[in-house]
Amino acid sequence: MQQDLVERIKNNPKYEELVSKRASFSWILSIVMLVIYYAFILVIAFSPSVLGTPISDSSVITIGIPIGVAIIISAFILTGIYTVRANGEFDELSKQIKEEAK
Repeated sequence: MQQDLVERIKNNPKYEELVSKRASFSWILSIVMLVIYYAFILVIAFSPSVLGTPISDSSVITIGIPIGVAIIISAFILTGIYTVRANGEFDELSKQIKEEAK
């Protein structure tokens, strides 16, 4: 009985859609985050003086600090984007698949 249920779910076109959409979306968000991180590391490696430039003439805070904070915030934002889509579209597809499998 259990194997039959697994086969029905695997053969459901909505299951294929769910797996495909979820995988591609998570890869896109992962690539975006990696590009952000690696761009920051490349700037540190090849032009550290850019990040070491003070925000203003009288400031001790450099441009690198707000950029670093922006990178951390971007990770939270991308996580939020994934969570919103997962709780909406992906959960709805999962619910439909479960109902059709019964």
